[in-house]
Amino acid sequence: MKRSLFLLFVAGAAVCSLYAQQTISDPLAANRDTTIKPGDDFFHYANGTWFKQHPIPANESNNGLWQIIQDTVNAQVRTICESSAKLTNAPRGSNKQKIGDYFRSGMDSVALNAHGIVGLKDELAAIDAITSLTGIAERVAHMHMIASSPLFRFGVAQDDRISSKYAIFIGQGGLSLPNRRFYFDTDARAVDIRRQFIRHLSNMFQIMGYDTGRASQAATGLMKLETALAQSSRKLEDTRDPVKNYNKMTFAQLRSTMPYFDWNLFVKLLGFSRVDTVIVGQPEFLSALNGYLKTFSVDEWKNYLRYSLVRGVAQFLDDKTATESFHFYSTVLRGVPEQKPRWERVVQHTDNSLGELIGQVYVAEYLPAGTKEKLLEIGTAIKRVYAERIKNLDWMGSATKAKALAKLEKIIMKVGYPDHWKNLSSMQIDGSSYVHNAMNANAWYVRYNVAKFGKPVDRTEWDMEPQTYNAYYNPSNNEICVPGCNIIVPGFERVMADDAILYSIIGGGTFGHEITHGFDDQGCQYDEQGNLSNWWTTEDSTKFFSKTKMIVDQFNEYVAVDSLHINGDQTQGENIADLAGVMMGYEAFKSTSQFKEKQIIAGLTPDERYFLGYSFGWMINMRPESIASLVKSDVHSPAQFRVIGPLMDIPEVYTTFHITPGDKMYRPENLRVKIW
Repeated sequence: MKRSLFLLFVAGAAVCSLYAQQTISDPLAANRDTTIKPGDDFFHYANGTWFKQHPIPANESNNGLWQIIQDTVNAQVRTICESSAKLTNAPRGSNKQKIGDYFRSGMDSVALNAHGIVGLKDELAAIDAITSLTGIAERVAHMHMIASSPLFRFGVAQDDRISSKYAIFIGQGGLSLPNRRFYFDTDARAVDIRRQFIRHLSNMFQIMGYDTGRASQAATGLMKLETALAQSSRKLEDTRDPVKNYNKMTFAQLRSTMPYFDWNLFVKLLGFSRVDTVIVGQPEFLSALNGYLKTFSVDEWKNYLRYSLVRGVAQFLDDKTATESFHFYSTVLRGVPEQKPRWERVVQHTDNSLGELIGQVYVAEYLPAGTKEKLLEIGTAIKRVYAERIKNLDWMGSATKAKALAKLEKIIMKVGYPDHWKNLSSMQIDGSSYVHNAMNANAWYVRYNVAKFGKPVDRTEWDMEPQTYNAYYNPSNNEICVPGCNIIVPGFERVMADDAILYSIIGGGTFGHEITHGFDDQGCQYDEQGNLSNWWTTEDSTKFFSKTKMIVDQFNEYVAVDSLHINGDQTQGENIADLAGVMMGYEAFKSTSQFKEKQIIAGLTPDERYFLGYSFGWMINMRPESIASLVKSDVHSPAQFRVIGPLMDIPEVYTTFHITPGDKMYRPENLRVKIW
């Protein structure tokens, strides 16, 4: 998954004319730190001056291009929220009524602080009343509906092997820390996080009314319980194999795997009328969890559920509760010392819950006309390049090439915004309670997904809103989604960016990256219809995975922070997509007049601008704590290595920036990865 684009690309001659007519500061030239050799650290060579001039704000975990664009989007969404909140006669149930009431309820800090956690009184009382494992199952179902995902992950999505049908998925989960590694790593940072987590748990239990001694005891017991869950969880890199994590069971088999949990009650309360089969990601986790339901007492599970509830909605409660949650999950885990201002937090929460409604207003009021057409134009250009690369591969046989080309041709391009919006008319939002608005919205989305079960798959549905600065590839649908707000490129607000930037950020960093996910170590296991099916010959698979092993080895070498290395297995899919994406974008850029005519802009050649543009797309400076957390819990490498990693494998980078043996980024030709 990636993000980042612009649009409106024009011929290079027109761009040069614009540069001649106006005096502007070119970000690629201005952001460079020329005291750094590009062959030693291309990331800081390309972005170092901007980093020096723009330190990370106290209320952010990072700063850079993504933050600039997010700030722009937030300001636009804020206007939508505030204008909606000022309406006194918005029709009941209308988009602007719901947006306005949701935003207004979150901005009323006086009422929120006066109420504390009173809004959770009934929910906590229901947990208090639990006396048996049946009661635990009932509360777990309810909490999956309104607030959090205790015990395990549960949802409805396309069946990996039958992409035309929806299936129920159940997987390991239930942890309060980001990943199982946080419970077991022995480095000083991890040990300190566990110590502070127990302190945080104690503070949260005191907010719930426990005295100091009982809160401390509950915190210690909860840490023990979650450590057991973590011990029975697969490592993150082991959850990336779609075949090994696809285990279809009958509902009867699920009940026998975890007999101490009342699955009949659970699915009934979520709204399922009949369940025949489920897909379990990690059966051994459910077996272990079944034992833990007996190993740990009902009272210990009640503490677990209380914390899971409050943690899930802390940001919608009073300042004391929200600040305690922020301190641990943002300050301790990601190094962010200060919270964002209330308006920004409430804007983000409103957008998260009502993004589909806000998106409709955003498209009408902020998205430039022609966005869909331009995005599709760029994506189509990258697909053409990808087709040529597949045809000329020396390691893929003709039979597999034919299937790869068929899959490439069938990729669905969802760009800009959806043609049809979700109907949120039944979602209940009013101005009385911020936390209840959040829980109502969450419950609506759960019911919406549950209602899909047993129905034909809607392949036109979007999983992002047009104001979301990101993009994704969905293997089950063989589709790419690029939301409209990716139109933004900082530094080119009043003129068009040149093709080097457009083809590096949009073409390579977004479309090329996302298309490659259809052919990375996971995507290559899905056919053109999105079914989990092996369509490669044994010989081609062997050659492919020998090449992916090279990129795993390459990224294992990188030290992200302290002595913490990147996990090459865990991040390989994203690393493959980054490398192929930047190469596809470069190939497409070669067809532009800017490249063919060797046009110089801001003193930079087309090649220099292309690779600097790619680095500009990843101009993100992160706090050490955030980097450490990312490395342990994410399939993406930190931004610095998403630049230097793929660029170290591209011959044109060496010739363009005069990288030679002895430079830190120099990599012998026999170790340079070339897959696509």
